[in-house]
Amino acid sequence: MSGEIHSDWRDEIIAACGDLELVFDGPVTNHAASDDCGVAILGVEAEKFWHDRKGAQLNAIRTRNGLEQADIIVVRFGEKYKQWNAAFDAGYAAALGKPLIATSRNQSAALKEVDAAALVVAETPQQVAAALRYVITGALPT
Repeated sequence: MSGEIHSDWRDEIIAACGDLELVFDGPVTNHAASDDCGVAILGVEAEKFWHDRKGAQLNAIRTRNGLEQADIIVVRFGEKYKQWNAAFDAGYAAALGKPLIATSRNQSAALKEVDAAALVVAETPQQVAAALRYVITGALPT
């Protein structure tokens, strides 16, 4: 599950899919840990560019591996911030031919290319969970 880390949308989807036999994975959502993983593992950098680059490259290994192994990819765009990482993940998923569920609120114009590549476009975590449930079991919401 890719995308914004400022809300509990992942937890809502996981809870709503609780009885399904699914394995969920996603990015490191501790912002500081994600930003600082490179220098924590590979050593301090004097310049912010190289500090960020080390972290981005380590996170890219995690992200690419996760996207390549995933059966279905869910990407969420939140209300705040420009989420280039989520857009990149959606594009990478589309390039891999992975089924993509995109979710956002009130950003349809900004995300029209992502939405066009997605097989499902949802507005809420509950809709994502219902879509996953249907895809896996064939059951409609009650």
